[in-house]
Amino acid sequence: MAEGHQNDNQYHSDDTPVVALSTGWYNNGNRCLHKIIIKGNGRSVVAKVVDECDSTMGCDGDHDYQPPCPHNIVDASPAFWKALGVPRENWGNLDVTWSDA
Repeated sequence: MAEGHQNDNQYHSDDTPVVALSTGWYNNGNRCLHKIIIKGNGRSVVAKVVDECDSTMGCDGDHDYQPPCPHNIVDASPAFWKALGVPRENWGNLDVTWSDA
């Protein structure tokens, strides 16, 4: 999520731990605005769900012409990566577990 992210109709700075969940986990928006606990890299962080990483659609204007994402994605802001202590060069790909907060 570069330069902040918007889909819950709010702007989120890169200093805020927010995430997008893949379609099934997003649960038709039922997790939107709720917090989840994410564990990875030997640490944990609480983040707010603000968006869906659409794993069923894609490649059109509404989805930034990106392909559908996999079904097991937690797409996270820079604050998330920093909180887990992940070096910047490794941002974007980490095996994590998560649960509802």
